[in-house]
Amino acid sequence: MNIPNDPAILLSYINTMLRDKYSSLEELCKSLCVQQEQIESKLSSIGYTYNQNQNRFI
Repeated sequence: MNIPNDPAILLSYINTMLRDKYSSLEELCKSLCVQQEQIESKLSSIGYTYNQNQNRFI
């Protein structure tokens, strides 16, 4: 599946999906067939990291 390329839009997209559909980043990545490291790397480039307890990037 194509995910947004722009990091800011990706952040909004991923956090919305985590809030509404998925209980973890791992589950989301498996469902969308994307590598978790790819998402984490792109979002870390704008200062965000995944918080497992809150199930979102902060």
